[in-house]
Amino acid sequence: MEENQQTMPTKYDPKTIENGRYHWWLDGKYFEAKNDAEKQPYTIVIPPPNVTGKLHLGHAWDTTLQDILTRMKRMQGYDVLWLPGMDHAGIATQAKVEEKLRNDGKSRYDLGREAFVEETWKWKEEYASHIREQWSKLGLGLDYTKERFTLDEGLSKAVREVFVSLYNKGLIYRGEYIINWDPSTKTALSDIEVIYKDIQGAFYHMKYPLTDGSGHIEVATTRPETMLGDTAVAVHPEDDRYRHLIGKTVILPITGREIPIVGDDYVDMEFGSGAVKITPAHDPNDFELGNRHNLERILVMNEDGSMNERAGKYHGMDRFECRKQIVKDLQEQGVLFKIEEHVHSVGHSERSGAVVEPYLSTQWFVKMQPLAEKAIELQGKSEEEKVHFIPGRFENTYLRWMENIRDWCISRQLWWGHRIPAWYHKTTGEVFVGHEAPEDIENWEQDKDVLDTWFSSALWPFSTMGWPDAESTDFKRYYPTDALVTGYDIIFFWVSRMIFQGLEFTEKRPFKDVLIHGLVRDEQGRKMSKSLGNGVDPMEVIEKYGADSLRYFLSTGSSPGQDLRFSTEKVESVWNFANKIWNASRFALMNMEGLKYEEIDLSGEKSVADKWILTRLNETIETVTRLAERYEFGEVGRILYNFIWDDFCDWYIEMAKLPLYGEDEAAKKTTRSILAYVLDNTMKLLHPFMPFITEEIWQNLPHEGESITVAAWPTVNPELSDAEASEEMKLLVEIIRSVRNIRAEVNTPMSKKIKLILKAKDERTVQTLEKNRAYLERFCNPEQLTIGTEVTEPGQAMTAVVTGVELILPLQGLINIDEEISRLEKELDKLNKEVERVQKKLSNEGFVKKAPEKVIEEERAKEKDYSEKRDAVLHRINELKQL
Repeated sequence: MEENQQTMPTKYDPKTIENGRYHWWLDGKYFEAKNDAEKQPYTIVIPPPNVTGKLHLGHAWDTTLQDILTRMKRMQGYDVLWLPGMDHAGIATQAKVEEKLRNDGKSRYDLGREAFVEETWKWKEEYASHIREQWSKLGLGLDYTKERFTLDEGLSKAVREVFVSLYNKGLIYRGEYIINWDPSTKTALSDIEVIYKDIQGAFYHMKYPLTDGSGHIEVATTRPETMLGDTAVAVHPEDDRYRHLIGKTVILPITGREIPIVGDDYVDMEFGSGAVKITPAHDPNDFELGNRHNLERILVMNEDGSMNERAGKYHGMDRFECRKQIVKDLQEQGVLFKIEEHVHSVGHSERSGAVVEPYLSTQWFVKMQPLAEKAIELQGKSEEEKVHFIPGRFENTYLRWMENIRDWCISRQLWWGHRIPAWYHKTTGEVFVGHEAPEDIENWEQDKDVLDTWFSSALWPFSTMGWPDAESTDFKRYYPTDALVTGYDIIFFWVSRMIFQGLEFTEKRPFKDVLIHGLVRDEQGRKMSKSLGNGVDPMEVIEKYGADSLRYFLSTGSSPGQDLRFSTEKVESVWNFANKIWNASRFALMNMEGLKYEEIDLSGEKSVADKWILTRLNETIETVTRLAERYEFGEVGRILYNFIWDDFCDWYIEMAKLPLYGEDEAAKKTTRSILAYVLDNTMKLLHPFMPFITEEIWQNLPHEGESITVAAWPTVNPELSDAEASEEMKLLVEIIRSVRNIRAEVNTPMSKKIKLILKAKDERTVQTLEKNRAYLERFCNPEQLTIGTEVTEPGQAMTAVVTGVELILPLQGLINIDEEISRLEKELDKLNKEVERVQKKLSNEGFVKKAPEKVIEEERAKEKDYSEKRDAVLHRINELKQL
């Protein structure tokens, strides 16, 4: 238990309060999972950032949402594990290191595999330390004692176990297949690593002569260089134009090879000429058709995109140079008779930007259908077994992909990554797959390829917990995880793969909930990119406005699943909010006069303002907790902002000044206790969003415990709720606001004394107003305040109507009667529309039948309220017109 120190500086400076606090938290071990059997575990694994560079705003958003969840759960008494880690990011990291070597005039081949991998590990260490530094700036409550890396020994063991297991089940196989090939990095790409862009191209129409000299058959292609690998022409077996040609042959131009005409249902009779050239080694559809007809596969390209010896005289040419030359040669021969301009979608490598080549290659694949079926089946199971997508619409996105999934090409022609645990016998060619190399290793050679990065990150939720050791303490306690937070752009890449691998190897969903967020865009809604130069470095934002301002903006700026537009102006407005909190807290602390935690006493006689703020606090605790559990952080932010700025700062603190500056010691004591109690709970509610400022303020408040990070989450205390006081306060606020508005309309400052008449609808309202006369006198500043049901009304006055009370301000000489009538007529028009709207709703039979009774009662209360206000305004207009 501590006495508040009242050491808060006069100005809010995020740099000062954030400096050193993170390391203080780490030293206190507040973020470490406790393995406390008496507490329920709550687990999140961080989506591991790639060790290729600095974190961007998307990372900041993603990790802030996770930090909010874990901080709240820790305060709610859970044994929280938020596990940090990073991804080796195979192709991306290798490309960065190779670029660095190129700048030094070297290549990876100059170093050799072992030295290159060593160089990449150095890169990893350097960038991992940058990432940890950025995590600390953001204030992320990570348990670094559990940090993992996708290439560390434990994860390597898990990867080998999964590969060997799937291979032994027949779910991993090696075979020739048309894969997406990146000629720039010389590696295979999975379907989702290919970005399609519309580019201007052409259809090249050609005539292939029939061998018997009876004519020709027309075909078209967008890639004429691949014709050198043609092994058939296909037509639809029911196409009357060509049915008689099936079984005949054509002479392939340039090469002179004789190739058959085959019939296949794949061909679309309505498209083009209805005849298609077939190149099984360079097109996925042709590959499948070639398998059906036992066609030869002729590869005419090298791995770097140049033409190979099967391309004849074009051998050694770049694929696009070959295209130009072959087009010229075909035109000269009269084979190419038409070039038709055509915009078509062309695959580009996500990593290198090179045009992707469909390419026949021997690769390793995961047979996806059996794995996908289990993952689809899971979503039809009970709520306790399935994965919950938030928002729910993303479940359909996930299921659609799973239902149409193709086998996954998992081998990559790289040096950085998990080496494929397969060895080939040097003489027999036999394949051995195992956890360790064969015993007579001198007779075997390991596969040179590595596994796709997503293969290891798909195991992240359980490989990080010590799996495959089923007895691992962490695996038994913290798996499955509770929530995964990630962007919608990697549902296919990562989320789906974690689900099917988790099911296959642990027989459980890897996480209960998947919270999906969007992308951070610029203010104009554009994607942030280097080419547009519109990227924002989160560390620069923190440097200027502090981590709390950035975090609050990111976490409350959109709803689940939606994109977020970054706005410096909005971050600055959060800084203003933090500054308001700081100043209000300083005021409260200065007036607590050394109050100790055990001296906080809420049992004394309370004013209406005291009762109201405690009621509002209860409502805020209930709403914030409920919405946060549903991941509605934007709504949580709005609720907290309104409660802190409007209710606490603008109203309660101002009203608290009356007892604090008065002579009643009992009232002072109660007010101090309420200030301390409300601030303590408010800081706890805000803490997950703004950890630095809340810890700083809380340390200065009278408190129990070492750190707000492990303080108990606020709970509703029903004894402190008072509905009647809330209604009274609502009336006072309405009156005070109305008086201020009237003063503003006629340019009468608050410092100028005025006469104020409050005409109440009944004696009970009179009693309420009399009981709170001190507040009305303090905030309306009248030289004379008249309260009653029957009052003498002056002719010339400004008026306003609130629930149950008419306000009359005699302002002789300050008001133009015609202008006042005009103002009241506008008010009458508004009230007429409101009455009409509510009455229309209540006369709608459908609404009355379907709506809950509570909603109907609320609408009836609105009708009564609007009608009373309308009648009072109409009465006042008629009075003024008689003057």
